[in-house]
Order: sequence, then structure tokens, then C-alpha cells
Amino acid sequence: MHENDVHFYEPAAGHRLPHDPFKALVAPRPIGWISTVSPDGVPNLAPYSYFNAVCDQPPMIVFSSQGRKHSLLNAEATGEFVWSMATRALAAAMNATSATVPAEVDEFGLAGLAPAPSRLVEPPRVAASPAALECRVVQIVELKGVDGRSADHWLTIGEVVGVHIERAYLRDGLFDTGAAHPIMRGGYRDQYFEAVPETLFRMTRPK
Repeated sequence: MHENDVHFYEPAAGHRLPHDPFKALVAPRPIGWISTVSPDGVPNLAPYSYFNAVCDQPPMIVFSSQGRKHSLLNAEATGEFVWSMATRALAAAMNATSATVPAEVDEFGLAGLAPAPSRLVEPPRVAASPAALECRVVQIVELKGVDGRSADHWLTIGEVVGVHIERAYLRDGLFDTGAAHPIMRGGYRDQYFEAVPETLFRMTRPK
């Protein structure tokens, strides 16, 4: 590939494109549909596009909040949160929970979603979701740039202490990810991707 065939830029100097391509390059990204409860007992539910699994022994997941939003504040105050899988069937409801509303608003009710009780933590999970992870907060990290200045993003790391899986999605002891049709965040404002069985391929890691 010739150098002229590559668009290169330094983020600090600007991307010189109609829209910032960063999120489209690191995509699709799983959606962190995070439920928490405020110290006053108000449930909160919000989707985060900066989310992923980061450790398996013990299992840990992480979500990043731009600014000190309700999910972060609640998780910080109570030490607990729950992740529910966002699926194609739940896409509209998930999107509804992304609305900016006051802290006293329960997004479960706002989106017409039934909550289901968790076993080990206080925040409820989304009853219609095929899978959910109950978490206790391990660490909250303020992200900073190489210049040491705050990026105003806060990383919440949680250890998974409880796992819920709808039995209909278990096939020979394996979770059938494609059958659940999870959705993922694309690179631009209205872009999403859907995982379906037809996109599955297999490849064994070399020994």
C-alpha cells in the first residue's frame, strides 16, 4: 500500500474528515446496559457504548462514563451495578433509556421495561433480557491524557458476582449468542450492528 493511499492524522491536530472516525474504527462495541440504584432507592438504567469484559479470573466488566453521570454516581455510592444484554428485540427500549432525565426518574418505567430482582446486589436487571451480570465495584478510575489532564471520563470496574442466563438460550451447555441477537454500537450517532447466527465462523487458536 502506498503512503498516499492512507489517511493519517494526529487526533490533537484534527481528523480533517466530515466526522471523527475514531468510534467507527473501534467498532462495533458491545453495549453496557447498566442498572444501578441511588442511595435513595431510585432505580437507574442507561446504555454505555464504552463497555467490555476485561478479565475472566475473576470475571470483570468495565464501563466508561463521560462526566459523572447517574450510573457512575450510584455505583460509586452503593458499590453495585448490573449489566443486562441489549438485544434487537429490546433496541427501542434500550434507546429510550439513553434519554437525559433527572436523577429521580426511573428509566425502567420510562422505557416500559419490567425490572427483575437480582440475587446478590440491590440493582434490578431487565427482565426481558436473555442474560445479566450482577457486579460489585472493584475500582473507579479517572481517565487522564498523556499530559496528565483529566479526560472527564470515569472507568467503573466491576467484579461479576452473579450471572443470570435464560435457559432457552443454552444449547448443550453453551450460551447461544447468535440466537440472543445482541446489538452493538456502531461508529456514528445512529449506527448499530446485530449479531446473528449467520455471521458466526470458527477458527481455533494455534497451539
